[in-house]
Amino acid sequence: MEKTIAVYTDGACSGNPGPGGWGSIILDGNNETELSGFEPDTTNNRMELTAVIQGLSALGNQQASVTLYTDSQYIVNAINQHWLDNWQVKSWMNASKKPVANRDLWEQIIALNKQYNPTYVWVKGHSSNAYNNRCDALAVQAIQDNK
Repeated sequence: MEKTIAVYTDGACSGNPGPGGWGSIILDGNNETELSGFEPDTTNNRMELTAVIQGLSALGNQQASVTLYTDSQYIVNAINQHWLDNWQVKSWMNASKKPVANRDLWEQIIALNKQYNPTYVWVKGHSSNAYNNRCDALAVQAIQDNK
């Protein structure tokens, strides 16, 4: 039976742009690992993407079936609706023929997706999902701790 890991992620920003935080929780069997971080001048989307990068990067070289949960439709749609694939084919231009924002972070996600092949699942933010709420709290606390 293949090992399964869940990764929950969220990002927050105080102002947009402004100081930002991210939070990730890794559920690996009976083990829960919480991660968080801060950026002094960023955007909400960058923090959402950073939470994904940090959560997946923390898995190391584990072989597992990974499901990543996020309340960012931007991320889920970019993966599941193949926006990310289309951006690459179109030389990193979006549907408006403008450069894709946060390309540096998307390129990191591409590499991590190749390594872990995660399934991306959208969860409603600020709702009844305890892990998403905890990731939000971690992200907000990272901002508060660094103000």
